[in-house]
Amino acid sequence: MLLHQSDKLLIGPLTTPIMETFGINEAQMGAVTTGALLVGAILYPLWGYLYDRFSRVKLLSLASAIWGGTTMLNASAPSYSLFLVTRASTGIDDASYPGLYSMVADLFGPERRGKIYGLLQLTQPLGYLVGMMLGLLLGGVIGWRNVFYITGSLGILLAVVIFFGVKEPPRGQSEPEMAELDEIGIYRFNLESAKQILRTRTMYFLFLQGFFGVFPWQVITFWIFRYLEVERGYTNEEILLTLVIAILFLAPSYYIGGALGDLAFKRTPRGRMIVSIIGVLLGATFMAIAINVPVENRTLFMVTLVLAVTFMPWPAPNMVSSVNDITLPEVRSSALAIQLFIENAGAATAPLLAGLIAVRYDLGTAIVYISVIAWLLCACFYSVGAFLVPRDIAALREEMHERAEEEIAAHPSQAGA
Repeated sequence: MLLHQSDKLLIGPLTTPIMETFGINEAQMGAVTTGALLVGAILYPLWGYLYDRFSRVKLLSLASAIWGGTTMLNASAPSYSLFLVTRASTGIDDASYPGLYSMVADLFGPERRGKIYGLLQLTQPLGYLVGMMLGLLLGGVIGWRNVFYITGSLGILLAVVIFFGVKEPPRGQSEPEMAELDEIGIYRFNLESAKQILRTRTMYFLFLQGFFGVFPWQVITFWIFRYLEVERGYTNEEILLTLVIAILFLAPSYYIGGALGDLAFKRTPRGRMIVSIIGVLLGATFMAIAINVPVENRTLFMVTLVLAVTFMPWPAPNMVSSVNDITLPEVRSSALAIQLFIENAGAATAPLLAGLIAVRYDLGTAIVYISVIAWLLCACFYSVGAFLVPRDIAALREEMHERAEEEIAAHPSQAGA
């Protein structure tokens, strides 16, 4: 995930030399990123189904090979039109994370998953830093094409490592009811299990928070450079320093949020939702304060911005864990794929909405309005989810208990376990 995120986000710091190579404008360059996002979003449901139906390890290996191959094709594109098409093709593997998250759920039990997902998700901000350093340090020395060749080669190498070095865990093996059994059956995607996703009421509110929850993230990441430059008068060096500091506080917060969710989940099935509510409310509060800090008070702005990004990531690992807490093992990739598809739908509209508000008012107003309103809505959705989730968790536990009894009946030697 770290290397893939670095490759995926590398295009940002290499934007200027790419534009100079092909002689294109900002709109044409924007279309390059949009194409990859659209391809990734469309393919989420397909990847989810494939992961639930076939070997996740082999599909992860395939995704890594696609990442490497498409990146190298993108690097060799001789014209803008081919660069646009090949860059869009790099979105194919961007939708492959549901299978990885599903496999992690079969390696770690419910009370440990939050911190593991938090550990995995901190690769996103760290990948941004790695990509930024690769682009800035190597782009001007060896050229942007050769930087892409390097990261693409890493994708091919990882495909081989994953294929031969990662073992496929049985679906459901880490569930408490199955953990002590020596043998469990093979569970794969089927229509009846898939219907369970839509019968789980908590999922609808996770879908809703997913759609609105990405609005602040997209607005902040897309517009923060221009906001700091134009409305706060920062130089490029000051912007870089500010964002590096913010990311260094942001990254570990994924793990902290997941670990807190695990601790709260041990006390109550509503624990992950409660931690998520705290995260969005505090994140919204400190972001609103930061944007309204006077321009001349840079120290207070930095402090409040750091506080905002400290709480913002808390819901992310708890959302993934919550989906696994209420869905059957054989359809978890599909459930996560639907969740991420909905999130990408929200992500596509957020920068435009912020731009429209900024034209009428300013970027600071756009960031505050969108962030606060979206996170307040998420707090409401999480609150309803907290009310519903105990029953859905209990339903899953009952289903897994019945399966465990069936496994014992099929293999009597396990009865002592």
